[in-house]
Amino acid sequence: MNSVFLGLVATVAQAGSGATTPTTETMNLFQAIVIGIVQGLTEFLPISSTAHVKMVPVVLGWGDPGVAFTAVIQLGSIAAILYYFWDDLRQVTMGMVKATVTQQFDSPEFRLGLGILLGTIPIVVGGLLIKAFIPDFDNSPLRSASTIAIVSIVMALALAAAEIVGHHKRTFEALTLKDGVIMGFAQALALIPGVSRSGSTLTAGLFMGLERSTAARFSFLLGVPAITLSGLVELEGFLETGFGAAGPAPLIGGIVAAVVSSYLAIFWLIRFLKQHSTWVFVWYRLAFGAAILLALATGKMQNI
Repeated sequence: MNSVFLGLVATVAQAGSGATTPTTETMNLFQAIVIGIVQGLTEFLPISSTAHVKMVPVVLGWGDPGVAFTAVIQLGSIAAILYYFWDDLRQVTMGMVKATVTQQFDSPEFRLGLGILLGTIPIVVGGLLIKAFIPDFDNSPLRSASTIAIVSIVMALALAAAEIVGHHKRTFEALTLKDGVIMGFAQALALIPGVSRSGSTLTAGLFMGLERSTAARFSFLLGVPAITLSGLVELEGFLETGFGAAGPAPLIGGIVAAVVSSYLAIFWLIRFLKQHSTWVFVWYRLAFGAAILLALATGKMQNI
């Protein structure tokens, strides 16, 4: 896979996660740890990492952490998800290899693995289109605070609708190739800041009748390729150009914080959704979006 393609994939993942335009001149260890915690929690909870990694540092007066730093600390999130789902990923990978060798393409592992691969395509294509038609996407009005607020409210309503109309009965063993493709298109919506990769895929899963914990589990697995490529590509560029606003200590601190908070978020969410609905996230997203709009209307926040 050549560097141009990897760079485009990184753009895709950054647009759907927490990447932002750099404005921070310096970053200390405490700030990096806080941003790492925010990134780790919001990467997997259905409340949008883009929105929170952009808004929290700004509200605290620290400025924007920057594209490279945000993407690199995602390595912490991917380390957490690989550790948590290692058995699942190993089983799917070995199952796909075995199915390819024996030509038993109807095996559950092969269907699940192929579903993850096909489900990654829409967000890659969407990222290529953004790269071609909106080259300055980081500074686009689509990434403004008002857009984040409105999208947060819209996605809250979509999640509420999924809770109401979904049957929530299908298990992880019942996943099909079609599920991967549909959730892949839902994941591509996360290119719009404020949507949330976790939130859009979880919403799609509930609409398709999946159990809440099953929808969350598959959502996490589906996000592995894009998040991994994004972090690795940005790490290479980050090391080539130097640490910039974040020195070695803040960078390491941010990654470690992201590892711990990501793991806790995954662990908590899957267990939470086995016994509870997603209404708490619906109300949170409504309140979050409303708070941003109120701050903008009263002049307490700039629409950046």
